[in-house]
Amino acid sequence: MKSKEKPIILVTNDDGITAPGIRNLVEAVRDLGHIVVVAPDKPQSGMGHAITIGHPLRMNKMEVFADIEAWQVSGTPVDCVKLAVDKVLHRKPDLCVSGINHGANHSINVIYSGTMSAAMEAAIEGIPSIGFSLMDYSMEADFAPAREVVSKLVKQVLAMDAEKHFLLNVNIPSVSSELIAGIKVCRQAYAKYEEDFDERRDPHGRKYYWLTGEFVNSDKGKDTDVWALQNNYVSVVPVSIDFTDHAMKTKLEQAWAG
Repeated sequence: MKSKEKPIILVTNDDGITAPGIRNLVEAVRDLGHIVVVAPDKPQSGMGHAITIGHPLRMNKMEVFADIEAWQVSGTPVDCVKLAVDKVLHRKPDLCVSGINHGANHSINVIYSGTMSAAMEAAIEGIPSIGFSLMDYSMEADFAPAREVVSKLVKQVLAMDAEKHFLLNVNIPSVSSELIAGIKVCRQAYAKYEEDFDERRDPHGRKYYWLTGEFVNSDKGKDTDVWALQNNYVSVVPVSIDFTDHAMKTKLEQAWAG
């Protein structure tokens, strides 16, 4: 990434190729490298790390970002990354950026997030990757402060010798640039949704269920992503693709020895 040639930056998301978030992500990085967009043809929020099996995938070239090469895919965010590497770029890009997601991907959300799963898939392939989310669910959200954050962080990552499987989860508070307190490297908070399924009936009287819930943060640490965002910091969480609980592994080895 330190060569004189422009780095190749793959842009993807989970809100779909026409979402305002990905348009703003493209604008934030368009001058930082050779940009190629491969994104879902429709919203795929909450898809996690799903891949398409048993159904054909279709990919069509789109003219949605002026002079930027762009493709829409009928599958999941992870499908997009796989197809981008194998069929569009025919090589691994120098960086993958995913987002900008509409809404939070802090704490436990990282497990469900299509935005982060796309970035994680790239990291699995040894591509330095960043997932970006803005703490605003509105399609009319102001992405200008987020663009500034994206540009700054992407420049920093491109300038460093990123380790294999490098992956960041970046969440940006929905405030003006003047109110952003700074960028804070954090750990993932233990916070989750206390979920409930609201039972309803359709016009034919048949039952259906609508997922509802309340976000509950039981982690009061001041070094977490939730705390950072509540205090108007941009949260940056380094994410590992190794799900092994190494401390528990050691305990079990000792307890079960012999």
